[in-house]
Amino acid sequence: MTDTRDPDKLMQVLEQADKDASGLPPVHAWHPEHVADIDMRIARDGTWYYQGTPINRPAMVRLFSTILRREGDRYYLVTPVEKLGIVVEDAPFVAVTLEVLEEQGEPVLAFTTNVGATVVADAEHPLRVDIDSETGEPSPYLYVRDGMEALVHRNVFYALVEQGQRAGIDGTEWLVVHSRGVRFPVGRLDH
Repeated sequence: MTDTRDPDKLMQVLEQADKDASGLPPVHAWHPEHVADIDMRIARDGTWYYQGTPINRPAMVRLFSTILRREGDRYYLVTPVEKLGIVVEDAPFVAVTLEVLEEQGEPVLAFTTNVGATVVADAEHPLRVDIDSETGEPSPYLYVRDGMEALVHRNVFYALVEQGQRAGIDGTEWLVVHSRGVRFPVGRLDH
């Protein structure tokens, strides 16, 4: 995790986030006739597999991630000529780093995913935490794009929690973080 108040660094991170969001192919506009399933899977840890073998070429995984589309509970790799269904065990991306920046005196939480995309937590990219009802284990997520989220890696979640502050929400004590003027509850403190 990087904690900086350097305005040049902030501008660099925000420009990268805008570039990542705008530099994607228009998969939402592609509606190919050929639809099939392919033996490809994204594991919970973000590893991509083809026919049971990990894809070890980061550039290839990055390329596949740019043509990924979610429709309901299904995920597809979409090109102008075909739509291939794949399996996603949890979330298609993993947030692997966190930078804590400052913009006009307010915190900015910038995450980098396992495919190299930069996503800033804000009203359009909220953070949420699911709690497993059996184990009590948290599963934190960051909205990336088009109905797809990144699972926040455990170490990144710990760094995020370090940024937390106590706040009351509807009579309950919560640990919250702030980014770009938005408050995100990350854990209940009074269970």
